[in-house]
Amino acid sequence: MKRVYLLFFLMTSTISLGASQPRQLTRFSDLLQALKAGNEVRVVIDYEKCRLVIDTVEAKSPAAIGGMSLDTFEYFAPMVIRNPKAFVTSSQTVLISHPRYGYVLNYVKMKIIENDSVEVTARYLNPGNYQVVMDETFYGAISKGEDGRGIRLFVR
Repeated sequence: MKRVYLLFFLMTSTISLGASQPRQLTRFSDLLQALKAGNEVRVVIDYEKCRLVIDTVEAKSPAAIGGMSLDTFEYFAPMVIRNPKAFVTSSQTVLISHPRYGYVLNYVKMKIIENDSVEVTARYLNPGNYQVVMDETFYGAISKGEDGRGIRLFVR
C-alpha cells in the first residue's frame, strides 16, 4: 500500500513540476496569443545583446540582465494610432536605491513590434520632482533560442 502512495506521489509531483515550467515564446504572434489568452508573460532582457543609444549616440551596452512581467499591457493593431506595424507595449516603475543617484524611480517601458524587434526605454526619475536623471534606449529582438538576441519571452 505504501508503494502505491509513493508511486502516486511521484507521478503527481512530476506532472505538476512539468506543468509549471515556463515555455519560451519566439515570435510576436506567440506573445500576442499568450496575452490574449490571459497567460502570465515574463520578459528577460540581456542588455549586453542589445544596441544602446543615449541622446542619439550609440554606446557600449552594459553586462546587465533585467526582467519584468507584462501584467499591464496594450496592443495596437497596424494604423490604430498611425502606427505602420502592430505592437504590444508595457511599462513599470519601481523605487530603487542607486549607488550614484540615490533613491530613484526606475521606469522601464517595453515596445515589442510585430517584426520581432523590441525597444526598451530605461529612465531614472527623481521621486520628488520626476526630473529625468538617466535616460537610455536599448534596441533588441525576440530571441529564438541560442541566437544572440537580447530579449527572451516566457509564458507560464
